[in-house]
Amino acid sequence: MEAALSALPWVPVSIGGFDLLAKAWFGDTQYWVLLSDLSSVWEEEMNADDIQSRAQDLNKRLRAPTQAFFTHLCSVARPCFSSQDDEQTSAAHVSLERHGDNLTIRLKSELARLPFYWEFRCTPTPVAMVCRQLVRPLLAASRVLQRQVEDLAALLIRKDAEIQDYQDNGAVLSRARLQTEPFEVHRYREYFFTQTIPQMGVLLDSLDFDSELQALYVAVSSGNTAQKRKHSPDSSPTAEDNHVPDHQQTSDVPKGVGSSLASQEQIDVKRPSGRTQKADSEQHIPFKEIKPTSRPKKKKAMGLFR
Repeated sequence: MEAALSALPWVPVSIGGFDLLAKAWFGDTQYWVLLSDLSSVWEEEMNADDIQSRAQDLNKRLRAPTQAFFTHLCSVARPCFSSQDDEQTSAAHVSLERHGDNLTIRLKSELARLPFYWEFRCTPTPVAMVCRQLVRPLLAASRVLQRQVEDLAALLIRKDAEIQDYQDNGAVLSRARLQTEPFEVHRYREYFFTQTIPQMGVLLDSLDFDSELQALYVAVSSGNTAQKRKHSPDSSPTAEDNHVPDHQQTSDVPKGVGSSLASQEQIDVKRPSGRTQKADSEQHIPFKEIKPTSRPKKKKAMGLFR
């Protein structure tokens, strides 16, 4: 379950007038919610039995099994934990209350023409979970962005050398406004730190987490989860399934963010057999066909309350 939660990005939400970062995973009859205001982090993990018990406690007339009302709960709860840019809107009345170190989110909706109540009772998240779900992925994303900056700087230096070669051979710009100065990494970095950053007005308590950062977070978290699964002692793949060509092995840098120069040079390198690595990468990896499962028939709303 935590692996599925890790694959989701943190998104900025507004719940009951409070701005938060949230990530929420909903399964068939279970869920896991994480919330943070950058001062504290709260969570709640619930399975089918816990959900059934709380639903009957909050809705005295409810006698239906968890499967019968959980779909409705998901439909009204998911929009609350979705990005503010998402067009989803919740049909429930939502309120948030802090009491001590805990956080409670109350939902009031309508099911089978009768009121349906629910509460997310979130408690402080252990430090280890905060590190796994927030601190470590953000530090990894910082390293990835730094690698991207280094690759772009190296590319600019090569472009400057290419332009200089054109000029040495008599090439002249057709428009003077296109003239640029040679790129110097140290000068650019000093200017960025001393001039650009102060003008950006970066706030340490800002909850801005735009779509590009969310995508980067997911790429870093998914790569880390895949590596853990690969090295897990519980998994014992065969030697054939475990074989991956050298050029396809993943690193800490997500695909598409790493060095474009290095990958371009590796494509043209030929092996002793005379085939290029690009050709080898087209080999088909056997996979098992997954048969689509039949969807359960929706039950009528009638009969949920007695």
